[in-house]
Amino acid sequence: MGFSVKLAPGVRVRASSRGLRTSVGPRAARVHFGSGRTGFSTGAGPVSFYTSVGGNRPSRRAPSTGASSRALAQAAKLEQAKELLAALQNILQLHHPDFPVAQPPIAPPPPEPDRDEINARHRKAALAGIGMFERKARAHAKAAAEAAARAEIAAAIANNQRVHARYQAELDRMWQRLLNNDPEIVLGTLAEAFEDNDAAAAPVGVAGSEASIVVLVPTPAAVPERRPATTSAGNLTLKKLTKREVADFYKLMVCGYVLATVKEAFAVAPGLTHTSIVALRNEGLDAYGRPRVQAILAARFARQALHDVRWTAADATQIVGDASELLTVKQAGPSKEFVPLDLDSEPDIAKVVQAVDVSDLLS
Repeated sequence: MGFSVKLAPGVRVRASSRGLRTSVGPRAARVHFGSGRTGFSTGAGPVSFYTSVGGNRPSRRAPSTGASSRALAQAAKLEQAKELLAALQNILQLHHPDFPVAQPPIAPPPPEPDRDEINARHRKAALAGIGMFERKARAHAKAAAEAAARAEIAAAIANNQRVHARYQAELDRMWQRLLNNDPEIVLGTLAEAFEDNDAAAAPVGVAGSEASIVVLVPTPAAVPERRPATTSAGNLTLKKLTKREVADFYKLMVCGYVLATVKEAFAVAPGLTHTSIVALRNEGLDAYGRPRVQAILAARFARQALHDVRWTAADATQIVGDASELLTVKQAGPSKEFVPLDLDSEPDIAKVVQAVDVSDLLS
């Protein structure tokens, strides 16, 4: 079984048991690449033709310099098309990953004492100074050594079990504090979970069962400038994205990072019922050499509202619009691009931004 997704006019990605394969161009002249060999197909009505690029029998005649140059240029363009397509697909899928839900921690079993070492040590100590032929004395010494070793082993087991019980009790207390949304535990848990994220994020505060979070998203420059397309003749080309397309992909990127951060927060802190999040971006340095970090989106999410979301069917912008509360964004221009929020008129968002250590996020 498999499925296909149309990314843009003339660009379709198909997934099957053999992997991902991308088709670019109209049915009359279509290039296929991905899993398997790169190929070219053409067809009209019920008749079609397919051939693998480079799959024909080598010609006896050496290719001309011009033909070689064109082939190399086409191969380079094809490779660039793959890279661009992968980058655009990554933006579309930022909100897809699921995160393991936190479970009550279990202390590892206590270590077993080294019985052989203990027995050998006691036997050696008991037989010290007793001659080889003093059989009776040696027998008594061995029996005493065995009894002493058993006592030491039992004491070691009991001590290890007591240490294990104390450790488990401490883990249970920490787990209960996490479930009860103890600010210290929740903030530490979220900070640790966010450490390896692609988009730097940080918890700002916890009030009741709601956490406040910020996430640092890239600027629009992170969106590729071009995408694979076809010319009117059906040839592969790299078309420059329009301002509207860049703006749309950037919205998907911002919302994707926001959703991924919120999903992870709910996964690692099971006591939270709501999460408020502000998306920030670094606009560069001001005249004093300080980073100009501005808010471009703020929203509040309820855990319950995310339960039945179709993560792989709906895009990130749609999910943020449908599942969030108190969504605050500002769009401007014909392309409806995200622009910084006016924090003078958003005091609650301003408080969150002011509580952030920007240097930690940027590092």
